[in-house]
Amino acid sequence: MDQRVSFITLVVTDLEATRRFYVGGLGWEAEVDVPGEVLMFRVADKVVLSFWVEAGFVAEVGQRPTRGVPPVTLAHNVATAQGVDTVLEQARAAGASHVSEAVERGWGGYTGYFADPDGFRWEVAHNPGEIGRSVLS
Repeated sequence: MDQRVSFITLVVTDLEATRRFYVGGLGWEAEVDVPGEVLMFRVADKVVLSFWVEAGFVAEVGQRPTRGVPPVTLAHNVATAQGVDTVLEQARAAGASHVSEAVERGWGGYTGYFADPDGFRWEVAHNPGEIGRSVLS
């Protein structure tokens, strides 16, 4: 198996709220948008972030997802510390919840967090290290 991830799929309870947040609030452009079913965004050259309604997940996977905050974060890396503050403010204006103030981290970066309408946590980071610089476009 190749060492890669092609699709990241998150189960959502309200696809319209997800669309309003990501498309209307954050200004993302959907690659695939099937109302009532799925919303997909190309987030890297060969990586798609997909939001799937719960009923479709249950029909295909065969079990209902658990409730609560999943112990996972998605990370958005930016080139500067000011960029972190800008993205956090944009998320707040789009209706994000649990928006934290960014802080300097012991490993040398600057990060803050927010939650989307389904509670998925996003880390917004300025990672000045080599790996952080390698993922900037």
